Amino acid sequence: MYTIYPDDDSNGVSVRCDMDTDGGGLTVCQRRADGSVNFDRLWTDYKSGFGNKSTEYWLGLDNIHKLTSQGNVTLRVDLIAPGPPKRSAYAVYSKFTVGDESSKYILAVAGYSGNASDDLYKHNGMKFTTTDNDNDLILDNCAFIYHGAFWFANCHPVNLNGLYVSVSFYSGVVWDYLSGPWVSLIYTEMKLR
Repeated sequence: MYTIYPDDDSNGVSVRCDMDTDGGGLTVCQRRADGSVNFDRLWTDYKSGFGNKSTEYWLGLDNIHKLTSQGNVTLRVDLIAPGPPKRSAYAVYSKFTVGDESSKYILAVAGYSGNASDDLYKHNGMKFTTTDNDNDLILDNCAFIYHGAFWFANCHPVNLNGLYVSVSFYSGVVWDYLSGPWVSLIYTEMKLR
């Protein structure tokens, strides 16, 4: 664990860092690994962050905004689908920014590389949606239907904050190319550099 100071925040923020993958120096802003933390939460939780940095957590939209507003930020997403055999994949986006709360934390993502397919790009330009703050493009609330907040458009193809190991249609931890609608990923990390 490390303490960082995004946007000259004098309090500092405790974060998990990945010092091994792709040359290291990656700040983990989202992690799913064992289902120990409930990600079906309200706006205030996603705004400020929650969870346990040793297992599963969300860094907080305010912190992610501060980190991504400091210049050129790259996002790396590591994914593992259950087996047998287990399948792993990754996606790297050379441009990743999250707006502030007044923009509803709008997502800007571009410059894909990797082997996980460019599924996140389909969420580009979307505002963040939680069960109590619906900003997606459908009449219903994607976060309510699929049990996890995200930058939803028409709900899919990505929901890394869904129910852990769910077998309901698109209710799990989903990256469509790797998981499809019925399989929930068993591991995800969103990391910034």
